[in-house]
Amino acid sequence: MTYWQNYHLAKDLADALRALEGAPAPVEVLAGGTDLLLDLQQGRHAPVHTLVDVTGIPELKAIEMRGEKLFVGAAAPLRTIVDSPLVGEHAQALVEACGLIGGPQVRNTATLGGNVAHALPAGDGTIALLTLGAQAEIADANGCRQVPIETLFAGPGQSTLKKGREVLVGFYMEARGAGEASAFRRVMRPQGVAIAILNLGAWLRREGDTLVDARIAVGPSGPVPRCMKAAEQALRRQDYREEVIEAALAALLEEASFRNSRHRASEDYRRQMAGVLLRDALGAAWARAGDQGELAV
Repeated sequence: MTYWQNYHLAKDLADALRALEGAPAPVEVLAGGTDLLLDLQQGRHAPVHTLVDVTGIPELKAIEMRGEKLFVGAAAPLRTIVDSPLVGEHAQALVEACGLIGGPQVRNTATLGGNVAHALPAGDGTIALLTLGAQAEIADANGCRQVPIETLFAGPGQSTLKKGREVLVGFYMEARGAGEASAFRRVMRPQGVAIAILNLGAWLRREGDTLVDARIAVGPSGPVPRCMKAAEQALRRQDYREEVIEAALAALLEEASFRNSRHRASEDYRRQMAGVLLRDALGAAWARAGDQGELAV
């Protein structure tokens, strides 16, 4: 069976956009292909006319500081992100999330942009980026624009990116400031199902013993990846103590929508594990925020 008719290796962003615009539908952007190619082979995705490969575009593979922000290209392989000293310094949660996706062979090929564009409610890279308050850069024929990453999701497996017209370029995150740190935790079955049973990312800023600000993202907690706003509010401007964590957990459990899955986990199990992951991730981020040295692992 033929899964596509034409393959185009784009040399730059303008070339990729021209190829997308000129190709008959359906057309798909190809980065690592660890999701898309498998979906095509297993019949979960209809055959496409043209694949536009963006892995040869230097801008989409860059990992660098741009002013006061860290930029991670959408086509950067997960292994490159895990090994990057810049990402390790400024986005610890992203290092931990990318290091848990698949095995070594998958991480050599899979990309952060592909993880996000697949729009799964428990995408590990996606949850980490939400935790870090990332902005996504999107290119189309009119130029580039930045949008909050949470606007990229319309439903389970449904991205708001316009197929055949837009390319996900990369992600911007604020540089790590004084008293700031993040962490990512996940629980999954050791075999059979690679998608997380539950994952959680935490970012915080502390001043002494006070938790000044926080972001918490949990997946899957609903049809789209999202932050837990009520839990974040329960943590802000509070001393770091057990009663505060309990209040944040109660708010999280009220806000999240966990469901039963016969293939993955029950709602009750996820609710129990949410408390374990929240305490673990917050504890790791709290300790790191008090140590302005290198990433602790």
